[in-house]
Amino acid sequence: MRLKKLIAGGVAALAMAGTLAVAAPAGASSPGAPTLKQVLDSQGGGFDRNWYDFDIIDAVVDKILAENPSTPLALAADPNSPKLTVFLPNDRAFQALAADLFGFRWWFASESAVATKLVTSLPTSTLETVVQYHVIPGADIDSKTALSVPRGTKLTTLQGGQITVTPIRAFGTAILGDQDPNDIDPFLIPGKLDIQASNGIAHGIAFVLRPADL
Repeated sequence: MRLKKLIAGGVAALAMAGTLAVAAPAGASSPGAPTLKQVLDSQGGGFDRNWYDFDIIDAVVDKILAENPSTPLALAADPNSPKLTVFLPNDRAFQALAADLFGFRWWFASESAVATKLVTSLPTSTLETVVQYHVIPGADIDSKTALSVPRGTKLTTLQGGQITVTPIRAFGTAILGDQDPNDIDPFLIPGKLDIQASNGIAHGIAFVLRPADL
């Protein structure tokens, strides 16, 4: 389903057992700010030995955009697009995913090797499904909001599935429950929250959100 259809009619919902509208935080972004894609490019943009930035997700998104320019994810590069909230897995998160999918030895691989393995072994459509599961359409949800919602609050993603938010206020983070019950759930990285863009907001997370039981 196209992103514009998903967001038509207003702000995306947060809910305990339904939906709770979330307003965009005042002054969260400005027209002159970079887009979410530009933010991602600046946070990633090349493989290195820093496993806690966003080089691999940047490469994965570039692969998706190159093979499917009409993907709804392209609106991340549009400064006039409706607001989005994006959860960005760091490079270590993708290394953990590669080790889970392809074997323990991927814990010892380089960033470039992990990225190459993922984009060559998984269909682009699968990668797109996974990335869309990290996008909440129609609202820019800041960390203050994410840490103040009731436990079990649900977010509906661009992919169509839901994630469950469980704030851990004492540690300044929240656990994001996905559709894979057998693996560690991702959580917000306190030092990588509220990355502002003209068309939304991004938060770094540890581990990759999984839209299915892998």
